[in-house]
Amino acid sequence: MTAAKDADTRERIIQAAARLLADAGGEPVSTRAVCQAAGVGAPTLYHHFGDKRGLLDAVAAYGFERYLSGKRAQESTGDPVEDLRRGWDLHVEFGRTNPQFYALMYGSGHTPPAAREAYALLLGLIEAVARAGRLRVPVGTAARMVGAASVGVTLDLIKDPEAGAEVSARTREAVLTAIALPPGEGDGAGGAPGGPATAARAIALRAALAADPSPVLTGAESALLGEWLERLAATR
Repeated sequence: MTAAKDADTRERIIQAAARLLADAGGEPVSTRAVCQAAGVGAPTLYHHFGDKRGLLDAVAAYGFERYLSGKRAQESTGDPVEDLRRGWDLHVEFGRTNPQFYALMYGSGHTPPAAREAYALLLGLIEAVARAGRLRVPVGTAARMVGAASVGVTLDLIKDPEAGAEVSARTREAVLTAIALPPGEGDGAGGAPGGPATAARAIALRAALAADPSPVLTGAESALLGEWLERLAATR
């Protein structure tokens, strides 16, 4: 019973903090106000969260959990680039409809541990593009490009809701064009040697080997192959 009661109290404090943050319109919220809203004393809050930073991390983690529930439920369309496009739209829409959480999740300069799963899901979407032979740039580079652009657009739309969805759509398509090849361009024998198709194939092979390492290669051979593929992936 004590553990369940502690969990209920913790949840009540997080919910109170989230409501206050939503109503504050970006203004700071004191732990004192959170305690009053949750009906607890300061020692109880510090028992559960340690300090204000711990409380804000917990609220951000709560926001991430809400965000991730939608991401986990996203079904594949069969086209990895379209899946990435839909993932972008889901991300932006969550931020626009949950600005109080999003500001903590991505706008505070402090990344809570819950962000790791969100980034892993993004990597998964991009690795699928790579395995399909359609990624122009290495997986890590593409993930940073998509992450930086989608977060920047979302924070901008939160700050200026009148900007509209067109800004997000145009930015999304510019980023996807920069990182992904059109269907069919990365497979087959087409494309000039050393061109985008060659780079995409190298990236695809590297992604496949990362997911399923070859048992016939030694560690040194795998490292050397990885270096060669990285050099091929850098060709444009």
